[in-house]
Amino acid sequence: MTLLEKNIEKIPSPCYVMEEALLRRNLELIRSVAQRAEVEIILAFKAFALWKSFPIFREYIGHTTASSLCEARLAKEEFGSKAHTYSPAYTEEEFEEILACSSHITFNSLSQYERFAPKVKGMASVGLRVNPEYSEIETELYNPCAAGSRFGVLARDLPSTLPMDVEGFHVHCHCESGSDVFARTLVHIEEKFSGWFPQLKWINFGGGHLMTRKDYDVELLIKTLQDFHRRYPHLKVILEPGSAFAWQTGPLVAKVVDIVENSGVKTAIINASFTCHMPDCLEMPYKPAIRGAETLEEDDLETARATPHTYRIGGNSCLSGDFMGLWQFDHELQIGERLIFEDMIHYTTVKTNMFNGIGHPSIGMLHEDGTFELFRRYTYEDYRDRMC
Repeated sequence: MTLLEKNIEKIPSPCYVMEEALLRRNLELIRSVAQRAEVEIILAFKAFALWKSFPIFREYIGHTTASSLCEARLAKEEFGSKAHTYSPAYTEEEFEEILACSSHITFNSLSQYERFAPKVKGMASVGLRVNPEYSEIETELYNPCAAGSRFGVLARDLPSTLPMDVEGFHVHCHCESGSDVFARTLVHIEEKFSGWFPQLKWINFGGGHLMTRKDYDVELLIKTLQDFHRRYPHLKVILEPGSAFAWQTGPLVAKVVDIVENSGVKTAIINASFTCHMPDCLEMPYKPAIRGAETLEEDDLETARATPHTYRIGGNSCLSGDFMGLWQFDHELQIGERLIFEDMIHYTTVKTNMFNGIGHPSIGMLHEDGTFELFRRYTYEDYRDRMC
C-alpha cells in the first residue's frame, strides 16, 4: 500500500494531491542534469504554479519562466526571483509592470522588439524567439513550429547583424519529448541560426524536455548539451520544462457519486469533471490511468457490454462530452468509492475552470511523513467572484 493509500481518509474529495517525496525525486534529477550539463533549468509556470510548494523548489532551482503579467508577478512575489519572461504579444498597459518583474525579456517578433525594447534600457536581458520551422510534435494543437505558426522569427527574416541589445535566442520545439528528439531538433536549430550565435550571450531551448519520465534517456540529453557547450562555450544554456518538474508527482482523487446504465453501458459519475478539472484529457485527447483499473484501448459499445466490471467515467458537468472510457476494474464499483486519477498535477492544475459552477477540487500536499497539508479549499465565493 502506498503512502497516499494509507492516508487517503485524510484527503478531501475531490482533491489534487501533490506528493512531496515524488516532487523531490524529480527535483533531484533535474538539479543533477543541470549540474552535470552545466546549464540552468528553470520552472515554467504554464505547466505548474502551485506557489505554496515553492519553498521546496527553491532548495533546487533559482528561477522561473513567465508568459504573462500574473506569472511574472508570481515569480517575483512568491518564488522570490525575477522571471525569464516571454509573451506572444506584450501590451502597453502591462509592459512596464512585467519588466519590473523580469530578469529576461524575450520578444516574439521584430515588430514587438522595435516597439518595446527601448523601454527596457538595461533593466533586463533582451532576447528574440526564433522559429527553426522544425518540430516532431504530432499533435498540431501543441506544435509551435507548424507552417504559419505565430511563434518566433524565421531565420530569413533576421538581420545579419542583430541589434546591440539582443543577448539571447529562445527556441521552443518540444512537447513531452525525448532527448533523441532534442538531439535531432538541435541539428536544425544550428543549421538555421548558428551564424548569429557569436553575437549572443545565452540560448533558451524552451520546454518539453521530459527528463523525469522513466524511459527518458538522461545521459543522451547531458551528452547533447555538453557537446553543444564544446561548440559554443560562450553561450549560457537555459532549459525551461514544466511537465518534467511535476511529472507523476500526484493524482486527482475523486469519488463515485452515481452509476447509470444506458444501452448496456455503465457510466460511473464522479464528483469531478474532465472538461473542468482534466481538460487535457479531452483536448489531446488521452485517457488517464486510474489506479487499480485496466485502461481498455477499445472504446465501443460492444466492449462495454461484453467485458465485466467495465465502466465509462462521467464528469458531473452538463457538457454531453464530459466523459471518457473504458476502464475495467476487478470489482463492481460502489457509490462513495474513491478513484485515483494518476499524474494530474502538471498542466491540469493550471488549466482548470469553473464551467457550470462545478466545485473546484481542493489542492494539497502529502508530506513524506504522511501528514496532509491542505493548500486550498474552494468555495462558492471563488466561483461568484470570477463572474462579476
